[in-house]
Amino acid sequence: MVDLLIAGGGIMGLWAAVMADRAGLKTVLVERERIGAGASGGVLGALMPYMPDRWDNKKQFQFDALLSLEQEILGLEAQTGLSAGYRRSGRLMPLPKPHLRTIALRHEQDALINWKQGDRRFFWHVQDIPAAAGWPENEAMASGVVFDTLAARVDPRRLLALLATALGRSRHVRIEEGRALVGLDPAAGKATFSDGHSVSFGACILANGVDTFRHLDALEEKPAMVSSGGAVKGQAAVLKADLDPALPVIFMDGLYVVPHDNGLVAVGSTSENSFADPSSNDHLLDDLLARARAVVPLLAEAPVVERWAGLRPKAIGRDPMIGRHPDHPHLYTLTGGFKISFGLAHRLATSVIGEMAGQRDDALPDSFRCASHFSLLRTE
Repeated sequence: MVDLLIAGGGIMGLWAAVMADRAGLKTVLVERERIGAGASGGVLGALMPYMPDRWDNKKQFQFDALLSLEQEILGLEAQTGLSAGYRRSGRLMPLPKPHLRTIALRHEQDALINWKQGDRRFFWHVQDIPAAAGWPENEAMASGVVFDTLAARVDPRRLLALLATALGRSRHVRIEEGRALVGLDPAAGKATFSDGHSVSFGACILANGVDTFRHLDALEEKPAMVSSGGAVKGQAAVLKADLDPALPVIFMDGLYVVPHDNGLVAVGSTSENSFADPSSNDHLLDDLLARARAVVPLLAEAPVVERWAGLRPKAIGRDPMIGRHPDHPHLYTLTGGFKISFGLAHRLATSVIGEMAGQRDDALPDSFRCASHFSLLRTE
């Protein structure tokens, strides 16, 4: 018998285990394959804020989470001696058309109002020159470029390794890889695995990405016409280029170019709602690479050292699906934020562990709550 069973060894599950460890919960984290085998083991690592306009509680929640993530990472790096490859490098957004500059100038004022916490200020500068020659090329920024000082980047795999190492030193948490969850009985507090073994638990968090939705759908007494969530395929690549790792992330029309340490640059990512093979690379990634080389000619001759593809979880309500299941008081979800998970996972995990202790997270947007997603599901 364990206090908490966590299914999933990606970014959500690992942060949940860290917060459970701090709460002193006897915890087992089970991962079907290996840590980071799913979407969390990607290569991009862009930590991008929402636009600073039309401010609401969802944008405030993400803003606060992006700031607190920096302190969380610094603390774990000091504890383990490892690096997560984190840097608040900022983001460049080329403005190829005059009307985009007009919009950007309005956002510049919005950021002055909304992008602040205590004495910390972050800016949305509208500029006429790039961060460095050719970053990006001049034609892409015919009407200027935005430099956002809030955005950051992290190396996804190094962050997972950092979290796993910290958990390996825990007295409360045990990680078991190669164990696939096949059956779940929340009422009995029992989970069964593909090896035939079972675990009894006081509470369970489903943080296993796309697989979460399959388990949730199986618990419905009346099968819904639609699923509680689905998968969005992403493709990305890593290039070898001798560039300054402090350069800002470039974002333009869905394209990310992310400088990392050790002479590596990540390019991504596609968002594919239909696909034949979740793990294959195809012309969509080739097109993305061609766009990246056009926007950043410095990458024209940079060789591709890795191609990646994986499935990201998207809940029915599109926002992350967080917290207690409306029908099963010992079952919790921590999934669904298919584009924003890395920047929010630590904060969402804190919310779930707090909810187990009877603490309501008033800052959590209602659209994130598991019950809100199921309300939407049952009205479809």
